[in-house]
Amino acid sequence: MRVLVAHNRYRHHGGEERAVDLQLEALDRAGIANQALIRDSKDTTSVHAAQSMLRGGDAPADVKRAVQDLGATVAHFHNMHPLFGHRGLRAAKDAGARTVLHLHNYRLFCAIAIAFRDGDDCFRCRGRRTLPGFLLNCRGSVPESGIYTTALALHQQSVFDAVDAFVTPSRYAAERLVRLGLPDDRLHVVANYIPEDEVAESSRAHAGGYAVFAGRLSVEKGVVYAIDAARSSGVPLKVAGDGPLEAELRSRAHGAPVEFLGRVEPGAVRRLLAGAAIAVIPSVSGDVMPYAALEAMAAGVPVTASDAGSLPEVLGPESCVPKKDPAALAARMLALWEDADARRAEGDAGIARVRERFGERRYVDELLAVYSAK
Repeated sequence: MRVLVAHNRYRHHGGEERAVDLQLEALDRAGIANQALIRDSKDTTSVHAAQSMLRGGDAPADVKRAVQDLGATVAHFHNMHPLFGHRGLRAAKDAGARTVLHLHNYRLFCAIAIAFRDGDDCFRCRGRRTLPGFLLNCRGSVPESGIYTTALALHQQSVFDAVDAFVTPSRYAAERLVRLGLPDDRLHVVANYIPEDEVAESSRAHAGGYAVFAGRLSVEKGVVYAIDAARSSGVPLKVAGDGPLEAELRSRAHGAPVEFLGRVEPGAVRRLLAGAAIAVIPSVSGDVMPYAALEAMAAGVPVTASDAGSLPEVLGPESCVPKKDPAALAARMLALWEDADARRAEGDAGIARVRERFGERRYVDELLAVYSAK
């Protein structure tokens, strides 16, 4: 088996880039021949990106050549927009590779990928009906919204025809994708994994000195509810991340026990978790499988999360409270803050859950099953 891993990196790198990097590392450790074919949206202009979207991808010959040079039996695509598109998928298939498309979000149907607007989940666009995304100007630019929604509708069937198997990281995402129009007979769930060297031996949360939020400062992440919960509970909160709401959130946090750290590198996030008593994940959108949840559990830090998206599936429903409910979030934060033994017990349980459900061997076995399926 030889695997070509293709990914169009986003202008702002995030969890999907981590998923791709971890896949390549897992394939290497499993002794499976592989090669990465990477494109980066930062390396192209907005005009070229738009043209590529409307064409259904750019330079499919490069994909064909990469498949042939590696002798790839599988071409595993992650983000394909705007530079790969269905033409890249088709080139890989025609070159003899089994084509796999990994869906970390809802970009096949949604112009902004997260199926979220006006503060809540949005299912207006589904199947090839993407007109709402244009009428509502979801991308904040009428020409850009028009290009994305047109391209998604125009090329959707060609994408379906070119893909042998779809993969998504959670049952929640799989159910949602099927409701949006994805063929369910080719859809597989393969959860993300955390490397063993990032999993703590035991929880240190009983000695932790603060709660931590790590993520983008945007509406869908629900950071405002974490700030309000910190204020009402008195639990000190460190906020690691940047984003469009940063100025507004800093103003809202005035007088609350909240410290903004700005954007921090992955290593710094792990150090923050090592000293944390609680991790707070107050998302309000349908997260497919946030690494923030996996990383907190792997560090042995108990999580106070909302019940949005895949979070109950990933963490267990006992770790979740109703979304957009700062009082419920504050109550759970305070209960953990006042009970060091409970923090340690929940932290150890999280480590065990990561090893059982989100380990590397399980990930590789499930991925190989997708690659070998008929």
